[in-house]
Amino acid sequence: MRTDLVSEPGDANRPNEDFAGVGLPASGQGGCVILLDGVTPPRGATGCTHSVHWFTSRLGGALTELAVSGRDLTLPEVLSRAIARTAEAHAGTCDLSHPRTPQATVALARWSADLVEYLVLSDAALLLQAPGGTVTAVLDDRLARLPRSALATDALVDANLRNREGGFFTAAADPSVAARAVAGTLPRGRVRALAALSDGATRWTDRFREGDWADLFTLVAKEGARSLVDRVRELESADREERAFLGPGKTHDDATVVFAEL
Repeated sequence: MRTDLVSEPGDANRPNEDFAGVGLPASGQGGCVILLDGVTPPRGATGCTHSVHWFTSRLGGALTELAVSGRDLTLPEVLSRAIARTAEAHAGTCDLSHPRTPQATVALARWSADLVEYLVLSDAALLLQAPGGTVTAVLDDRLARLPRSALATDALVDANLRNREGGFFTAAADPSVAARAVAGTLPRGRVRALAALSDGATRWTDRFREGDWADLFTLVAKEGARSLVDRVRELESADREERAFLGPGKTHDDATVVFAEL
């Protein structure tokens, strides 16, 4: 088995709000990949005394422990329990009903001798490579289907589109959103390798159109996760002024890539 993990903040002066990890049980049977992309809130009140990176660290830690030790739980059940556990850690000090309460997008994968389980919530991406080389992208496209005019963070909150039917879902304080994730299982023999990516890393494909998902996967598998992040940074810097691809959003975003060859 081979793994490769890179996580880089979009701004060296701000904490990285992504979380990534690889869990390998002591038994040596199977493993898991966890990736969270913290949702940076707009300026103003969030109802919470904690930062986004506090939230992703707590949720990521709970997901890692439950995914490794809770083999009897499905990945939606793992996510639901991890959200509940994290909410309990700050329910006494924070207003968790606030629409800007800390939250994150999620990509999870777990494998055993027989199965590969997967789960994606919001705009993280999970790429699965079959033994023959075919790459399948597991995506939750609800956010991408919204009108471009709604995609600014303030607009999403003001339009009541976050964690609502007709909008999209993130991992925040409500465990029930785990049932809204894109999730499933495949026989272990149908997955040779996989990669989880935050949207700061998927920009290579979905913003800059440098290649499709299979091209992105090949780049990571052959040249490494570091190479993908470096290429994204070069593209972002080249588009800093014109913003033909970046649009009005951040020039650089937190970028995380986790690769696992099973």
